[in-house]
Amino acid sequence: MTLQQKPSPATGRKKPFHKSEEEADDSLLWGINAVGEALTSNPRSLCEILIEKGKAGARLQELIDAARAATVKIRFVEADKMGLPSGCRHQGIAARQTEAQLLPLPELLATKPERILLLDSIQDPRNLGSILRSALAAGFSSVVLTSERSAPLTGTVARTSAGAVAHLRISRVVNLADALRQLKEHGFWIYGAVAEPEVQSIYQTDFSGKIGIVIGSEGKGIRPLVRKHCDHLVTIPMPGEFNSLNASVAAALIMFEVIRRKDEV
Repeated sequence: MTLQQKPSPATGRKKPFHKSEEEADDSLLWGINAVGEALTSNPRSLCEILIEKGKAGARLQELIDAARAATVKIRFVEADKMGLPSGCRHQGIAARQTEAQLLPLPELLATKPERILLLDSIQDPRNLGSILRSALAAGFSSVVLTSERSAPLTGTVARTSAGAVAHLRISRVVNLADALRQLKEHGFWIYGAVAEPEVQSIYQTDFSGKIGIVIGSEGKGIRPLVRKHCDHLVTIPMPGEFNSLNASVAAALIMFEVIRRKDEV
């Protein structure tokens, strides 16, 4: 069912809804007790905590601290941006449940993956969903996301991924640079994808061994500190005048090239 805005009788202007069309499809919990129970019993089931700006209190602070300890993303927003039904007693807090079962990085590494996709601040949910769909198709069944500056794993992401989120091992980390250090300790070589023609082409790169591919955000690419922890920088050569690709397209091209090269060995 589509929500529609009705004109105000007095002004003729549209009244804002507490819940946008996108957020209407997401599974939300609200209230101190409900969110507290979820954080205590299964924090991995939550991808985001929403706190109303200006709200305070000892119990609310306890939940904020618990969310941070569990590396659950926290956002402070205005009350009308929480995506909740009008009139609900949310007590200044809501939680969005994830569509995927998240793993701590040590547990993901314990599965002994040969290749890992690392996403540095992918903020568009449809881009994220498309990337996860390509990752599963290309055999990159292990994925690492950043806790902050990254789209939560909502229903929009799940639908765009065509259900791939349910079949991937996904870890969410606070510090991606530190995660790269841990991967190197486990024998991984880290390749950062950039749009710079002077670095090595993916078609001339040796992707043998255990590898991690880092894809940066749609606008700014890989962040400087993350870039410093990459062993190699690679690019997709583009002979045309237009030298930029959508993050999901670039990720797919690189992952399938990795698989093609490994199949040749």
